[in-house]
Amino acid sequence: MLEHVLGIGDRARAFTRETRLMGAVPEMDSMAVASILTALEERYGFTIDDDEIDGSAFATVGSLADFVDRKVAQ
Repeated sequence: MLEHVLGIGDRARAFTRETRLMGAVPEMDSMAVASILTALEERYGFTIDDDEIDGSAFATVGSLADFVDRKVAQ
């Protein structure tokens, strides 16, 4: 999903759970965050309220994956 939404091609394939996102991936800006959240809601069928999300969810690939796992489990 990050590859598609950010338009970063094969670079995303090298990402690990520890890969930093915010401040490290130039394409990860506020518009990208909004697009990722929308894509997650559409793909997984959950809703993300504004008070559920903050910058820490986008710190690394792992923190984003953990956020998605928690939302799917709800």
